[in-house]
Amino acid sequence: MIIKNVDLETVCGITSKLPENTLPEIAFAGKSNVGKSSLINSLMNRKSYARISATPGKTQTINFYNINQEFYLVDLPGYGYAKVSEQEKQKWGKMIERYLHSSKQLKAVFLLIDIRHDPSANDKLMYDWIVAQGYAPIIIATKLDKIKRSQKDKQVKAVRQGLGLPAGTRVIPFSSLTKQGREDIWELVEKEYLI
Repeated sequence: MIIKNVDLETVCGITSKLPENTLPEIAFAGKSNVGKSSLINSLMNRKSYARISATPGKTQTINFYNINQEFYLVDLPGYGYAKVSEQEKQKWGKMIERYLHSSKQLKAVFLLIDIRHDPSANDKLMYDWIVAQGYAPIIIATKLDKIKRSQKDKQVKAVRQGLGLPAGTRVIPFSSLTKQGREDIWELVEKEYLI
């Protein structure tokens, strides 16, 4: 995938009307500190277009990045660690739900899981919830550079078991540091969702 231009076209808050896009959308969901902004920046070949923050839970909006005028990368609010009230978390949940329900152009949902740890209860909840909306999430196991190479298969297996993934579900190990996994993600997106 050659990225010619990137445009943060729409930012939707809790009360915003979702855009009625005509181009395909590829969405990314994940826990607050799982490295979602780093992944999106890496995919877009930009250093800090998606805001990376030391404080988990900074993405409180749904951000639509127009890529090459061909499709959108959609950054969903992080869940889990954010130091916000339960009420606020519920609002974000509703916002994500509204998006998953109403987008006519959503082609795929990628769910990011930290490869170093077994999936949390929140991860499992999010996975089951995406499935319940009718999508088969593709799993990206982030922070690959933080584990030894010899641990990779064991940790991928732990992610599969922790989420209860059906056989054949794609799990793509990824590192924003080494860019390992980046081409695999683009290849999958181009082959399966941008036809």
